[in-house]
Amino acid sequence: GHGVVPSTVCSVGEVLDMGYAMAGDTVTSTVKIENTSSLTLPFSVQLESLSPTRDRDRQRIPSFLTSSVQRAEIVGTQNYSGFSVFSVSPTEGTIEAGESQDFVVNFSPDHESLYYSDCLRVLLFGKQTAHEMQLKGAARDHPMFVEGGEPLDVPVESLAVTSPVAAREGGAREAVRSLLLLLEYVEGSAEPARAEITVGAMQRPLQAAKKAVAFRLDCGPELERAGFALHGPSGALERGQRQRIGVAWLPPADLQTSEPPLVSALLTVKGDITESYRLLLMARVVSAS
Repeated sequence: GHGVVPSTVCSVGEVLDMGYAMAGDTVTSTVKIENTSSLTLPFSVQLESLSPTRDRDRQRIPSFLTSSVQRAEIVGTQNYSGFSVFSVSPTEGTIEAGESQDFVVNFSPDHESLYYSDCLRVLLFGKQTAHEMQLKGAARDHPMFVEGGEPLDVPVESLAVTSPVAAREGGAREAVRSLLLLLEYVEGSAEPARAEITVGAMQRPLQAAKKAVAFRLDCGPELERAGFALHGPSGALERGQRQRIGVAWLPPADLQTSEPPLVSALLTVKGDITESYRLLLMARVVSAS
């Protein structure tokens, strides 16, 4: 007889990022797996969120309490409705030798969160893991987003349903979100320290009108005195566009290294609503070694 090793090639690496979607919408992506062996390969697909041992695995202490490095949860935020955030089709079948199979992955969030995630496994012969990839996605209630900076929250949210809309209707102002940019200048370098954030407008297939998203980063003279310089602090975006706001820092001559600068600027993003972000800029000098 002849021993043959089943082999496949996947069009996606270890992470499939579905990007941003509006809560209530569905974003679709396609994963192609090619059978490069001479065997007909029976396959099945598993999602970690549907694992029969998930309830037992969730009894452990969350990773954000036990490690300052590991932030990503294998299974992150889930839908309030109880339906899966991610779905895959087909879930089983066969791939003939030399042929390929397309898998359609749907991301259908029902509320705003930045931490939707799951793990997709493709098994051969019901037991051999051929491919494993992390599924990620984020959802917003409004068709614009701001991303970047250092994490200021934990990647796990409560499933308790809150009602921020009711609070706003009662006259309360929407909270200002905070973003932290940490810039580290290498001592003696001629190049400034750099960091950036991204402002984006989501592509919505059912949205007929092209409503621009405008943004502006208002900064005072204290930024320039502290050695910060901005690139692209304002602009307007159409659907599906992104723009980066770059920040560079060179330490001024009178910098006191014992007190690294911490200054703030206000970022205003206008779409169907107006959102405000407090951008905190923290800089420090680090040794070249």
